[in-house]
Amino acid sequence: MTRVAAIDCGTNSIRLLVADATTGPDGAAELSDVVRLMEVVRLGQGVDRTGELAPEALERTLAATDTYAALCEEHGVEAVRFVATSATRDARNRDVFVDGVRERLGVEPEVISGTEEAALSFAGAVRALAREDGPALVVDIGGGSTELVLGDVGPTAGPPTASTSLDMGCVRMTERHLATDPPTAEEIAAAERDVRDALESGAAVVPLGGVRTLVGVAGSVTTVTAHALHLDRYRPEAINGARLPVADVLAACEELLHATRAERAALPYMHPGRVDVIGAGALVWAEVVRRVAADSGIDTVVASEHDILDGIALSVLGRLA
Repeated sequence: MTRVAAIDCGTNSIRLLVADATTGPDGAAELSDVVRLMEVVRLGQGVDRTGELAPEALERTLAATDTYAALCEEHGVEAVRFVATSATRDARNRDVFVDGVRERLGVEPEVISGTEEAALSFAGAVRALAREDGPALVVDIGGGSTELVLGDVGPTAGPPTASTSLDMGCVRMTERHLATDPPTAEEIAAAERDVRDALESGAAVVPLGGVRTLVGVAGSVTTVTAHALHLDRYRPEAINGARLPVADVLAACEELLHATRAERAALPYMHPGRVDVIGAGALVWAEVVRRVAADSGIDTVVASEHDILDGIALSVLGRLA
């Protein structure tokens, strides 16, 4: 058994997974959670507009990194990988962030490409697809970007066959378009055009017509799923692997998009850090679901609590081998 830690620092949140890794009967690595945490730090605050990480966003993120470093020490972690994604890729002053993380954790934070981000998301997400086979599309909606990753699962599983990273995330779309509470029809239409244009370019790289299973990961998707399931609280065990009709997913997205922030905040499964951006996240997810359903004919959608964080942890094992 090996105890590893994965840290995923995105545009909206920073997350920690401490896991014990073992080898299963089939020789594949298996992860058992020890600690799984998420803090909304909004590292990408204003990056789309200014091109730089804001001082207050850096302060919040590095404070969370201090907490995670202490937990890694407390739990006897043997190896850590810290991955940073969209906001850090886009920021001119990312060196300040990199130096701050290195000082606290003793490891170099890796500002990965959209291609690697997509591959890690796929590796983590397919853990929820044990009973599926054929081409699966994994969609990871982050704060600044959305990754589309296509690959086979089941007996023909292998590395992704196509992937792309699109500049459409819940924070980015909120800051660009959805300023009003609740958003106006004009704001929603502008955001939808933006997302559809991005999806059109993405579909030229990742073919959507042959998709048999659509899997959504990360907070926007899991919150929409919790809403569609009418949960009394955020329950990962109910969300993970949930398969919902396309119509139910789209209805949940519409309700969250048009709700006021006060109405969203009152929902028992809503994380406080998602209240202002879940409308945009729901809009992005709705447009993805519509486009994939139109191109491939799917009529259900799967949600996964396993995502890039699990993929990062698995990659740590590969480096130790």
